Amino acid sequence: MASDLEKNRRRMKQLLEKPGNGNCADCGAADPEWASYTLGVFMCHSCSGLHRNIAQISKVKSVLLDPWSSSEVEFMDSVGNNAAKAKYEQIVPAFYYQPTPKDCTLLRDQWIRAKYERKEFLCVEMQEPYSAGYREGFLWKRGRDNGQYLSRKFILSEREGVLKYFNKHDAREPKAIMKINSVNATFQPTKIGTPHGLQITYLKDNSTRNIFVYHEDGKEIVDWFSAIRAARFHYLQVAFPGAPTSDLLPKLTRNYIKEGYMEKTGPKHTEGFKKRWFTMDDRRLMYFKDPLDAYARGEVFVGGKENNYTVLPGLPPGIQGYHWQFGITIVTPDRKFLFACETEADQKDWMAAFQTVINRPMLPQEYAVEAYFKHKP
Repeated sequence: MASDLEKNRRRMKQLLEKPGNGNCADCGAADPEWASYTLGVFMCHSCSGLHRNIAQISKVKSVLLDPWSSSEVEFMDSVGNNAAKAKYEQIVPAFYYQPTPKDCTLLRDQWIRAKYERKEFLCVEMQEPYSAGYREGFLWKRGRDNGQYLSRKFILSEREGVLKYFNKHDAREPKAIMKINSVNATFQPTKIGTPHGLQITYLKDNSTRNIFVYHEDGKEIVDWFSAIRAARFHYLQVAFPGAPTSDLLPKLTRNYIKEGYMEKTGPKHTEGFKKRWFTMDDRRLMYFKDPLDAYARGEVFVGGKENNYTVLPGLPPGIQGYHWQFGITIVTPDRKFLFACETEADQKDWMAAFQTVINRPMLPQEYAVEAYFKHKP
């Protein structure tokens, strides 16, 4: 006769088949194999590690490997992911970013803490730090020329439609004013070299400018990220009245389509190829001497195939001066841009990234951006 432990393990496996329990309660990853026997939720291995950070609230065990008592199984059966979601995610603002399995640890950790530890989504007052329309505080900002991080005062004002920062704590005039209509924020822990690293970009004279910031406190930097998303959401609601929320949400902040090193040559195709850091941000392909440069050395607009943009593997015959063997040619209506990748895998990844952009029909506002690139001096 099967022991109680065996029966309980079988019942736990069956509970994974109940609606909602087949995906991680926190990041949505498929086939969770861990569970919190104090919260009643099933989660993936990665999120189970983050639950250990809130051990006073959440106690986790492996569904398949750890022993389960009958009372624990009953509790898991009585709650489950759908009921926990209904309880802990009652009023998540539309603009609040809910992380996926691909997102950095910080975003997933703060989402878990916001739900279960701070109970942020049970009461709107708890959301004040990022939903009030105004936020000010200090962030560590990387110096443009020396790479040193210095404390800078930042202010986000929805009423003014700007994010600004000040070089001196008592300065009256901001060092930079970033309009909400062009601001983007994306977490870049690996590139910046700190788990809380945030890259903020904005357009200055239609060229992209990068700012790299962080804060020691994970909640603080994620609140800044959420406040930027809230400001962008409210700006877009005014800019596109009547547009469904589902159309606006992907435009609040975006991760880059791809980043990495390639070699490039100049417009005459006669100079030697130089290694540069490339970032594909929507339809802008930017290149930098160093990944943490404030300004791009150049930007290329990548349009749609119906507008005569194509991407081809390899380089035209007779081209010399490259070190890396795996070439890519982007053909635009005006000229060809030549790149070389270090490995075949890199070449395939970049080709796929370019193809995704080229396959997407151009939006009316993107024609204006294309026209600007064509008339750039």
